[in-house]
Amino acid sequence: MSKSLKRVMQALENAGCPALPVEVGQATTARMAADLVGCDVDQIAKSIIFRGDMSGEAILFITAGGNQVAADRAATLAGEPLGKADAALIRAQTGFAIGGVSPVGHLTPPRAFFDPRLLESDTVWAAAGTPRHLFAISPVELQALSGATVGAFTQ
Repeated sequence: MSKSLKRVMQALENAGCPALPVEVGQATTARMAADLVGCDVDQIAKSIIFRGDMSGEAILFITAGGNQVAADRAATLAGEPLGKADAALIRAQTGFAIGGVSPVGHLTPPRAFFDPRLLESDTVWAAAGTPRHLFAISPVELQALSGATVGAFTQ
């Protein structure tokens, strides 16, 4: 079991969350992940990371699978211009590799924002630290565990 998966499992356990990651196979898009678990694409909670141009830190946007982050709206919420986060920054701050970034269990939790569309579902699925593992959770619980602020940042 990978260190990343263990860290997500520990974060869920520490929060008293009964969610257990499941191995679903390789998913490189939200549509693929939704097909693998049998849910609507908007029930996939994507973890999108940008780099704050002023802070230099990773900033997390947790969005519904069918939505795309609007960079200008995201920058307004973040309070600074945003740039592309490279793999090194993502790995250094979150501890996750691109493709398996979980919304919980970060080495250094980033500032985070939460897509209100996710709150329209009873259950959402999020990456569990690897590109092959997801966990199901209520969006209200995910928002609380991630420490994310709900805000409009999608197109």
